[in-house]
Amino acid sequence: MKQAPNTRMAAPGKSAGPAPDSRSVRKRSVTIGGHRTSVSLEEAFWGLLRGIAAARGQSVSELVTEIDRVRSGNLSSAIRVFVLTEISAGFDPEAPAS
Repeated sequence: MKQAPNTRMAAPGKSAGPAPDSRSVRKRSVTIGGHRTSVSLEEAFWGLLRGIAAARGQSVSELVTEIDRVRSGNLSSAIRVFVLTEISAGFDPEAPAS
């Protein structure tokens, strides 16, 4: 069964609704230095961050902790810059995690 663009498959009897828009901002909790904090990022950045963490064999919280150690400004902005730097350096989000 072919899916229409921007839709998700749902379990029988459930409505999946539209797929999350890659531009929509999502707030998620991460643990940095043993403390939970919330980070707001666009869905596209969350997906890429998860992929980068998986490729490095890390959890998202471990990777965000590394980013937090070297940031000079807002954490959300630092994560976006990190992800863009990784993409520019050749990270392939389509490559299977090792």
